[in-house]
Amino acid sequence: MIAPGTQPGLWQTARALAGRDLRLLWRRRGDALQPLLFALLVVVLFALALGRDPPLMAKVAAAVLWLAVLLAGQLSLDSLFRSDAEDGSLEQWLLAPVPLAWLVLVRVLVHWATTALPMIAVTPLLAEMLHLPHDQLPILLASLLLGTPLLSLIGGVVAALTVSIRRSGILVALLALPLFVPVLVFGAGSVAAAARGQDPVGALLLLGAGLVVALVLAPLATAAAIRISLS
Repeated sequence: MIAPGTQPGLWQTARALAGRDLRLLWRRRGDALQPLLFALLVVVLFALALGRDPPLMAKVAAAVLWLAVLLAGQLSLDSLFRSDAEDGSLEQWLLAPVPLAWLVLVRVLVHWATTALPMIAVTPLLAEMLHLPHDQLPILLASLLLGTPLLSLIGGVVAALTVSIRRSGILVALLALPLFVPVLVFGAGSVAAAARGQDPVGALLLLGAGLVVALVLAPLATAAAIRISLS
């Protein structure tokens, strides 16, 4: 509880916002499972399309898994700030005694933890379905752990720019996908480099550098986009 007359701190605000988001997510847990089910469906369809050819499946496994995670994340991207805009909560964010960029960062991290993290958790199972070599699995997991938060941060900027536009799901996808391409290239490319016997650390370091830059700049850009959309 916050004492009357005192201003909430950053961590108090973060806990309150994260707790609210998790409670709302639990009420809509059926919708929360959609990205995970979509990723599973993409992997299964690729496995069926490639037939019983384990060597061929092993060659494309990392790319397929990265595409599945990337596309599944698009399902919930449009709703990142939309419900708050519709019920007036987003305007209250502008009046909050903490920086808007901090609230944005908390929301994006909760979004990542509830959408991408479950998909990363089941990645070993999906990789087994596609016959991914076991020695490539750690590189794949490392690239996903570095790349998926970067996707969420970039997607947050796009979602904020289109929050005032109704039925903007396809627009969000069209704007976000070109920005996601470098993350996809370095993420899947790190596993491909390991498969060729090359050093994958370079691609992982670039993902890590991009994540650090995005953690600093993306919340500021998203906060500015929210102010523009609500003005």
